[in-house]
Amino acid sequence: MQAIVLRTPGDASVLHRETVPTPEVKPGWSLLQVKGFGINRSEIFTRNGWSPSVTLPRILGIEAVGVIAATTDPTRLPVGQRTVTLMGGLGREFDGGYAEYALVPNAQLYPVTTTLSWPELAAVPETYFTAYGSLRNLRLTPSDTLLIRGATSGVGVAAAKLARAMGVGRVIGSTRNLAKTAQLTAAGFDAVVADCDGVLDCPAASAEKVLELVGPLTMTDSLRVLKPGGIACVTGELGGVWSADFDPISALPTDAYLTAFSSDSVTEAKFQAMLDLITTHHLDVTPTRTFDLAHTAEAQAFLDSAGSFGKVVVLV
Repeated sequence: MQAIVLRTPGDASVLHRETVPTPEVKPGWSLLQVKGFGINRSEIFTRNGWSPSVTLPRILGIEAVGVIAATTDPTRLPVGQRTVTLMGGLGREFDGGYAEYALVPNAQLYPVTTTLSWPELAAVPETYFTAYGSLRNLRLTPSDTLLIRGATSGVGVAAAKLARAMGVGRVIGSTRNLAKTAQLTAAGFDAVVADCDGVLDCPAASAEKVLELVGPLTMTDSLRVLKPGGIACVTGELGGVWSADFDPISALPTDAYLTAFSSDSVTEAKFQAMLDLITTHHLDVTPTRTFDLAHTAEAQAFLDSAGSFGKVVVLV
């Protein structure tokens, strides 16, 4: 099969398409014929050498969509079943989705019922489920103002669309580049604020809910924006900082709440519920850009560029 193999850290040029053996099924694992996969920041971090737990060489890719090609669970995962997979060590502890086929534990393969096209479905797993789970943690209400920090990211754009479907009142997005304001407005944001050197250009106590996608780098400033009784959910680490020197007594506003979300909590039922929400509300989940497998390096380079916006997908 053809696969994109990372053998040494570096820029996008170190990602090479190679011919490698197609994996064979083993007990408890099934073979997914990959139809597409999304590009994620964490994969770029790994490519840069920032994931010491990942051993090389490795086929990256923490998500993929496709059909079952060979199975050890014919009842739940029959051959031909449309299926998604994400997280759980995919592309990190074992080879991932940057390939024509991926061997995945049965417990991490989620059969789905959907009419989405392959490009649309490939844009969904990690990005939309991360947004969906985070928004559920925020317990949105129709009277809420939701601020999404890191709004131009794939998860940020997905969260704005899903929040509308979930009935939130108003959505504000932050960006370091106000030239992207028109794109954010078209994606469903009511207002856009500047993120200047880690400080939001908005007053304290201006939002009931905050989705923090930049991470520990800006978390304390995001908490400043919460109204009394508000909730902040820390989900992303786009800022490239993994921990914070955090004093909750001084950093958390009085009567405010802090939570977190990881897409490792995915289940078949939760994922299908999210797909049903997308279908019921006719959400446009079309990726911003699509590439083919041979140009996966270019797909990563685009996502890592200053002009990136939304979700980038590779079709196999």
